[in-house]
Amino acid sequence: MSGPTQIYRQLFSFLRQHSHYRDLRHLIALGWMVSALICSERLSLSAWESYVPCRARKAQSVERRWQRFIANQRIDINKLYVPLVLLALKNWQSHRLYLAMDTTVLWNEYCMIHLSVVCCGRAVPLLWKVLEHKSAAVAFEEYQPLLRQARWLLRQHPDVMVLADRGFANHQLMSWLQQSHWHYCLRVPCDVALLWQPRQITVDSITAVFR
Repeated sequence: MSGPTQIYRQLFSFLRQHSHYRDLRHLIALGWMVSALICSERLSLSAWESYVPCRARKAQSVERRWQRFIANQRIDINKLYVPLVLLALKNWQSHRLYLAMDTTVLWNEYCMIHLSVVCCGRAVPLLWKVLEHKSAAVAFEEYQPLLRQARWLLRQHPDVMVLADRGFANHQLMSWLQQSHWHYCLRVPCDVALLWQPRQITVDSITAVFR
């Protein structure tokens, strides 16, 4: 049995057991895509061709298969992916869970807001949202639904800390985090004025605020 085929069978078994799907063919395509991604180590549809057994003789036929999967409106990525992440976090309830919130601007046209789980120095995506927005700075109302969904998904985790850059430093976010009983660490510009009872102080050298 070849390496890609063995990886695919393990992935397909895992996806079928833990993911919620509407059509089994969706899992088959996803399993081959992930196994080809692992084997090729490249995020390129054309690079996956040699790692997927197929009777098609033209590379475009294989690529069109992946493109159809990506463009399929019936596929709910959250139902396929989120249960796997929650399964991996099942035994983390006795430890503090760190969530990193950040934005990525794509082609100066779209902005992706992503909420990730910090694990072994890496950010593993949990939830995300894409906006037609040219700036990395987004309003609280845009990412509040992500936070609400994350709070419900992680309701079994009593100790959660959110890490975010200066673009997220606003009173609305801090109020929401305090009401949710989540800890937070936000990076802020050095000239931000903080109201600290019983007097007001100016932060001139501190770059992070801890709850």
